[in-house]
Amino acid sequence: MAAPAPRSASSVHAVKPEEGEGYWRPKPANGYVVVKVSPRRGGQRNLAMGIQVIPPGGFVPEHSHEKQEEILFCFEGAGVVEVDGVPHDFVPGTTIYATPMMKHKIVNTGDRELKFTWTMTPPGLEDFFSAIGKPRQPGEPTPAPFDPPTTIDRAQAEAGFGDYER
Repeated sequence: MAAPAPRSASSVHAVKPEEGEGYWRPKPANGYVVVKVSPRRGGQRNLAMGIQVIPPGGFVPEHSHEKQEEILFCFEGAGVVEVDGVPHDFVPGTTIYATPMMKHKIVNTGDRELKFTWTMTPPGLEDFFSAIGKPRQPGEPTPAPFDPPTTIDRAQAEAGFGDYER
């Protein structure tokens, strides 16, 4: 069996905990997202991945994605993910696989931050976060909750969202 071909330095990425494009999220999610891998960061052209942190009481409204597949993986906190109207506990170790047009909503039902990864193919979610959020630097204080921009409908359409609850 032949040895695998060596990788070029540009094909190997290591992203440290505080590295990535950070964005504060508007209401009702609040919290923040950090994009770890995306075409914008010189990564894979067909994949994006990041982390999202939702404070207690925050939630991601019910939505779907027209053509993207998304994997959510909870690694800290407690919440509920409604998938096509069916609630599922979202606790550390839980994985949710959302196929195109599958409606899903993420709610922090706990008393501390809910933290999870999101992985999407094809990418687009990172552009949505950039369009609706405010730039975030690690360690800076959390801003007061803020309303989404008036351009959110356009940002959702450009990112490939299907239905999006408000």
